[in-house]
Amino acid sequence: MNFVFNLFSPKDKKFQPAFEKCAKNLVKISETLVLALQTKDAAEQKSLLKEIGKLEQIGDDIAHSIFLELSRNFITPFDREDIHSLISSLDDIADYIYAAALNIELYKIKEICVEVVQLAELLLEMCKDLDIAIIELGVSNNSKIIADVCSRINKGEGRADYLCNSAIARLFQLETDAIELIKLKEVLQTLEMASDKCDDAANVLESILIKNA
Repeated sequence: MNFVFNLFSPKDKKFQPAFEKCAKNLVKISETLVLALQTKDAAEQKSLLKEIGKLEQIGDDIAHSIFLELSRNFITPFDREDIHSLISSLDDIADYIYAAALNIELYKIKEICVEVVQLAELLLEMCKDLDIAIIELGVSNNSKIIADVCSRINKGEGRADYLCNSAIARLFQLETDAIELIKLKEVLQTLEMASDKCDDAANVLESILIKNA
């Protein structure tokens, strides 16, 4: 079976560069979240959480530019629906990470539970994998790398579900402050939704592989 996969020709100077910028911005926003959760300095954490908001806006701008290109170009490197679905999923990841960061700042959570940090670290791994896959769209003739990345992301989403559910179960057992429980539960579920969107992006990539095999 021929696994030749070459979606983006060298002439494509619009969509592929924009997708790569979006993926790299996701890596940066997820890295910033991990740093914000790891620091013990309140001022540094506040600065990092604010930086996440700026990065989320950058992601919105990139997504908007791709949607504009879709409206202006009749010929696209692959199905227009897949382009729209992929960039929407990538943008949603940034939105949910920003929502979690905003809640952490606004709720003034007393103590971040370990599962929140673990979820953020897992999201960073998933975003790095998405970055690898999207780069491969433009430079590789072998679909195996992208398929392997999509498989890792799918497994990561399962791990995120487990982390979120087990953390919430533990909070209901041990947390005596109902308000803190609600705050942490919302942050956990928001980060888990970000992992769902990573999986959505991977599913779109797998769909592109199938259509172009």
